[in-house]
Amino acid sequence: MLSVRSVVGQMFVLQVVVVVLLAIAAIVMLALAAQRESTREAGNRSLAVAQGFASSPGIVEALKSPDPTAVLQPRVEEAGKGSGVDFLGVLNRDGIYYALSAPGPGAHTTTNMAPLLAGRTVSEEAVGSLGPQVRVFIPVKGPDGSVAGVVGAGITLKHVGDRVKQQLPAVLGATAGAVAVTTGGAAVLSRRLLRQTRGLGPAEITRMYEHHDAVLHSVREGVLIIGGDGRLLLANDEARRLLDLPADVERRHVTNLGLEPRMAELLISEREATDEVHLAGDRLLAVNVRPTAPYGGPAGSAVTLRDTTELRALAGRAEAARERLKLLYDAGVQIGTTLDVMRTAQELAEVAVPRFADVVTVELLEPVLRGDEPAEGSTEMRRAAASGVGQDSPLYPVGELIRFEPTTPMASVVASGRAVLEADLRTADGWQAQDPERARQVLDYGICSLISVPLRARGVVLGLADFWRAEACEAFGEEDLSFAEELAARAAVAIDNARRYTRERTMAVALQRSLLPRGLPEQSALEVSHRYLPAQAGVGGDWFDVIPLPGSRVALVVGDVVGHGVHAAATMGRLRTAVHNFSALDMAPDELLAHLDELVARIDADEAADEEDGHAITGATCLYAIYDPVSGVCTIARAGHLGPALVHPDGTVTFPDIPVSPPLGLGGSLPFETAALQLPEGSRLALYTDGLIEDRHRDLDTGLDLLRDALSHPDRTPEQTCQAVFDALLPERPRDDVALLIARTRLLDPGQVADWDVPSDPAAVPRVRADVTVRLETWGLDEVAFPAELIVSELVTNAIRYGAQPIRLRLLYDCDSLICEVADGSSTSPHLRRAAATDEGGRGLFLIAQFAQSWGTRYTARGKIIWAEQSLHHAAAEPGTDLADVLLGQWDE
Repeated sequence: MLSVRSVVGQMFVLQVVVVVLLAIAAIVMLALAAQRESTREAGNRSLAVAQGFASSPGIVEALKSPDPTAVLQPRVEEAGKGSGVDFLGVLNRDGIYYALSAPGPGAHTTTNMAPLLAGRTVSEEAVGSLGPQVRVFIPVKGPDGSVAGVVGAGITLKHVGDRVKQQLPAVLGATAGAVAVTTGGAAVLSRRLLRQTRGLGPAEITRMYEHHDAVLHSVREGVLIIGGDGRLLLANDEARRLLDLPADVERRHVTNLGLEPRMAELLISEREATDEVHLAGDRLLAVNVRPTAPYGGPAGSAVTLRDTTELRALAGRAEAARERLKLLYDAGVQIGTTLDVMRTAQELAEVAVPRFADVVTVELLEPVLRGDEPAEGSTEMRRAAASGVGQDSPLYPVGELIRFEPTTPMASVVASGRAVLEADLRTADGWQAQDPERARQVLDYGICSLISVPLRARGVVLGLADFWRAEACEAFGEEDLSFAEELAARAAVAIDNARRYTRERTMAVALQRSLLPRGLPEQSALEVSHRYLPAQAGVGGDWFDVIPLPGSRVALVVGDVVGHGVHAAATMGRLRTAVHNFSALDMAPDELLAHLDELVARIDADEAADEEDGHAITGATCLYAIYDPVSGVCTIARAGHLGPALVHPDGTVTFPDIPVSPPLGLGGSLPFETAALQLPEGSRLALYTDGLIEDRHRDLDTGLDLLRDALSHPDRTPEQTCQAVFDALLPERPRDDVALLIARTRLLDPGQVADWDVPSDPAAVPRVRADVTVRLETWGLDEVAFPAELIVSELVTNAIRYGAQPIRLRLLYDCDSLICEVADGSSTSPHLRRAAATDEGGRGLFLIAQFAQSWGTRYTARGKIIWAEQSLHHAAAEPGTDLADVLLGQWDE
């Protein structure tokens, strides 16, 4: 219950009294206003009636008539009935009424006639025969402007009061309603205030708040009250001092107070915190946070702050420790961002300048730079990085090979494996003994203090980190040694990781280069140039090949093994060797890829069996093309690889639609498809891996457009075209291996090709041999005529005896070789064997193998081709005449 003694009860009574007084005042003001409004309305109505009657027709003539009363009285009575006035009358110039609605004519007015006779209107409140009135008199003027009489009209004040009384109930009702609503609202607010003040009186509340305020602002702990919306509701003097808050800080959001982000996040998180240390400007504060809602208060938090800076203010070391910790943290982030030894050393030098030293130099042992394991005890190092040095610095430049003398601090560091401090280099005789003149220049440069720290990893010294300070800064002290060692230890791990990566990458690159072709073989069908660039992140499995084939043909190969590293390079070597072996069997492109697909599937199966998870997918792509310079046809098949680019002799670049098959190892039972391209002489074929055109900063179409632009210059040689393509497409640091082959086509002169159809008759052999002899004489190859005739006789004879029609002989004269090909319709192939002494046959292929540089069988869709190739640079010596006669006599039988 409300008590008049409590501050809430007193406030409620005061509010009710004030509301009642305001209501009474409002009623009085409304009554006065209504009366004034009614009086004004009565005057306006009287004026309107008087003006209207004075302006009515015939009023002037009536006033001048012999009996004005008889004329005007009826008109006045008639006009007064509906006008709403209490009286209406017409007066003569003497103030006597000729006509009057009530009480009647003949009465004399009490109004002063002088203003009316002067032509002015008179409005007044006066007492007439009907009592107090509001009345208006209007002069009636004749045509000449003279006043002929006066018309008067009025309303008694009794009627005005009646109108006010009519409005009074509504005014009183509205006032009573307002008083009731206001009193109810005051009661509700008073009840809420009663709960908040707990029924205390004014003196008690004043005493309580004074006590609380004194305690709040006198304690040595900062106090903050934060609302549920994150706004600051209260801050005592100590909190303002600790947080350096402005005067108008209340109601601001915590995030707008300029606090450290971690501390601001804590204050608005509404989680409990006990003695959490946070940075506020140059102070370290212990922060305690408790939510207020569980204790009956509104949502929000109560925060106390305690300054812990004073605990370390005497020594001033906490700030230095914080800076050192932050520097170590930054070093962990900034050192080792790459796996490059030189770059990692430079990152160490840069992170320590100027926060720890004015100049930092890093020296590494020579084997470390190569990725090798360093030798113990060596003091010969190469300066790998420097920071804080100017162009005129007397220190050894980066790249200089330095041999530290035994007396120097650096040599002591290498020998002991511990950091060495030279607080004052001016007195460091051992350091100056290294190079006295340079030491003097260093001192003149302003450098006066040094800490030399070993870069140790896995117990092995990789090099040195030298921290130098100038005279303008405080010299190094004993407390700096441990920090320098910690900083160097972190950097040493990163440098060692980079060294080991360099070693592995060097080994992988060496392995990869040993597995790639060291040069292109000699052949006359194509003019070929190539480029190969390993990825910066690690070698991959890209490869290329140019493989001469029988019949002056050439095979072009590009492939890509998924992944990077030694495994990818080794897999690439296996696949490249397999391609060479399959090419030696003279397979068609689709058949070769089918065998290669089976090989990759077997490799995957073998590796999956060795892996614990059973999932070791090699994955590879390959494009295999065979170009025939006799027909100008290039047969191409590809397994998951990018198609070639074809540059026509006029410079037009197209990307032929080559059927694509799944990558190697994923083909399963699907057949591989081929495409045959007819290439004019002088065309260029570009084969490449995906690392050339794919890049994270551009899409595939953009890469192909750049390749098209780089290739569309028919006047360039293949070598120039390779360089132009690399210049246009390669990024600064390739993420993948890049292999590129540019081959310009040539056609074999038709005059260097001869062919004959051979009937299935042994008697045709001498005639064919004679035709061959004539053609060889035409070509000027008399010196190889005998072995060539022997090879032709043996191959044609075998085809007649064991083959099937059609039988066809073809000779190809290709620069330094003579190729003999005999084709027939059977698929059986002869095999080289050693004949017994009693065998009548079986020696033909043996003789061919002796006279020919190489020979073999190539299967076609209609049979087979047996070929033999003779080298014109190393022509076989012609055998004796007797042997020749015997052999020819045997073949003629």
